Amino acid sequence: MNYWTVIPAAGQGKRMNAGISKQWIELLGRPVLAYTLDVFEKDPNCKGVILVGSEQELKQMKEFVQTFQYTKVREIVPGGSERQHSVYEGLKVVPEDCGLVLIHDAARPFITEHHIGQLVENAAKTGSAVLAVPLKDTVKRVVQNQVEETIDRSSLWAVQTPQAFRLSLVKQAHEKAADEKWVGTDDASLVERIGENVAIVMGDYHNIKLTTSDDLLFGQAILLERQGEKA
Repeated sequence: MNYWTVIPAAGQGKRMNAGISKQWIELLGRPVLAYTLDVFEKDPNCKGVILVGSEQELKQMKEFVQTFQYTKVREIVPGGSERQHSVYEGLKVVPEDCGLVLIHDAARPFITEHHIGQLVENAAKTGSAVLAVPLKDTVKRVVQNQVEETIDRSSLWAVQTPQAFRLSLVKQAHEKAADEKWVGTDDASLVERIGENVAIVMGDYHNIKLTTSDDLLFGQAILLERQGEKA
């Protein structure tokens, strides 16, 4: 099934302490954003990408897209103060007849076409679906540096992106959140908030989000492993 993608890339990435936004950090000589866009550029089911950036970086993004010849980037729009606001700005310019829209973090460059396909297939049936993986670590609830409770992790999943939705549904969820000035932790939480079910699709532990400098080491290892598989 065909889909469009909104990629929020307006964050500052302060926890990375790199002096530049996360999407411009290079891994093996290429910007993180290049790896993210590559997947959607190559996927024949992706009909268009909306890139959302900060006001200060819009010119840089336009030059980047032209240099790397990303033909599927249809629009580059300014984002908002929060990720949620940036996604909403992107959703506003997605064609109304697109059906499904995927929302994917620019700083999650290791998503694969295979997992996108599984996500899209599920969302086409259910209306909304997210990639996620079961938690592997023991989880404890802590108050003032004291363990209050060890939580049963058997039903806990770490949610990733892309997250896929019927366009009309996710826009409705964002509009309600905007009207009520409510900010969620991800787009699925907004959809859940209006009473809609969200399906879980098994993701990949390699589909990490680059948040701290340590993540860059893991990211480089993932890329080197993939290069070895292709050799």
